[in-house]
Amino acid sequence: MTVSIKESGRIQPQACELEEAVLSALMLEKDTYDVVDEILIPQSFYDKTHELIFVAIRDLAIKQEPIDILTVIEQLRKNGTLKDVGGVAHIIELSQKVISSAHLEYHARIVAQKSLARQLISFSSDITNKAFDETIDVNDLIQEAEGRLFKISQQNIKKDFTHVAPIIRNAINVMKEVAKRSDNLTGLSSGFIDLDKITFGWQNSDLIIIAGRPSMGKTAFVLSMMKNIGVTYNIPIAIFSLEMSNIQLINRLIVDVTEIDSNVIKSGKLQPYEWLQLEKKIKVLYDSPIFVDDTPSLSVFEFRTKARRLVKEQNVKCVIIDYLQLMNASGISFSNREQEVSIISRSLKSLAKELNIPIIALSQLNRNVESRAARDSLEAKRPQLSDLRESGAIEQDADVVCFIHRPEKYNIFEDAMGNDLRGKAEIVIAKHRNGSTGSVMLSFKREYIRFQNLSDDQSVLEYKSRLDSQENFLPNERTYF
Repeated sequence: MTVSIKESGRIQPQACELEEAVLSALMLEKDTYDVVDEILIPQSFYDKTHELIFVAIRDLAIKQEPIDILTVIEQLRKNGTLKDVGGVAHIIELSQKVISSAHLEYHARIVAQKSLARQLISFSSDITNKAFDETIDVNDLIQEAEGRLFKISQQNIKKDFTHVAPIIRNAINVMKEVAKRSDNLTGLSSGFIDLDKITFGWQNSDLIIIAGRPSMGKTAFVLSMMKNIGVTYNIPIAIFSLEMSNIQLINRLIVDVTEIDSNVIKSGKLQPYEWLQLEKKIKVLYDSPIFVDDTPSLSVFEFRTKARRLVKEQNVKCVIIDYLQLMNASGISFSNREQEVSIISRSLKSLAKELNIPIIALSQLNRNVESRAARDSLEAKRPQLSDLRESGAIEQDADVVCFIHRPEKYNIFEDAMGNDLRGKAEIVIAKHRNGSTGSVMLSFKREYIRFQNLSDDQSVLEYKSRLDSQENFLPNERTYF
């Protein structure tokens, strides 16, 4: 990025002497380029001459050729920039600036920080000038600002190497903690027993994709899971709802928790005993550590900012996005939507690692499943990784990909063994980067818009059977699970 020498009467952040020291060290000793490879780019240098010299050094490194005074001079000659940098005499003079590369990394990081500071000054100055221009739409300007700041922030996401010893100690500590748990989980329990057996819980730093065709129950699935985590286990969890308002979302949670028919909740025409049931059971929601954000058309930049705050201020242990295709990478132009989705999924994975929490994103499937509708077999309708919309980027970045498949939606009511599939949902773990794949069956309660363990069905049936056997039990006094 080219910036002016002065901005608002002040000298731009720079460290020209350190730039010279870095270039001198790179020409002084072999194999030192690897030290700065992930720290510096040509635009990091304030002095244009230094930028051209670094380009020559980088060109040599790419070709895996030796880097010294003579090869740099020859590469500058090939690039046609030897005269621009002051000729051979200047390169020789520059090579004598330091006698050791001992502080190369430290110097390089200062140069990189000065470059970032200049970019921020240029960015803020440009945005300020545009904000005074009344012909520019403010919303468009906000989108541009988000995108440009996102690009700048991405340049500074670096992590140093860690010796294997502390990593081994951490791994052993995790094993010891797991050994103490009766459920043998290493991650966050979803509340679905059979699913947890395969995944060992949702793991920190993982990007988990939950995908399905419309009306398969993606939102219902994550809300049921959110209730398990936030209400049952009292673990802080957040959901970003890009499709539904916070009222609609909470209404679904109310149906799940109170077990009052969703149509009754929507109409508001509750019977007296249902009002009592609502008042009694909804108390657990009031104090639950559940956080909801229904910002429409959420950008990746906004999401990162909000997610960081939730983790820092509310100790949130898991974040859900409903759904990925409704997000945008604002302010950044793309030739097609697949490139934008690629940036979004990569950013979500990066953020999951940074915050060290699982991030769960819902995703749509394309119409490939419907095109297989002519064949009515259970296997033909089961989703595949290739059915993911903008599948390449999502499939690559995700650590876990799960599909929600309810065969009854395709009028398939029995499996090959004759088992009844009505009210059943298959959760297909199609990708599991650090474990096995497979599928589990859950129960789907349409009236409560809820997914639950199959074992819970039998418990409820036994409970209701006991209630029905009681004498003088008035129907309008019932309180159901």
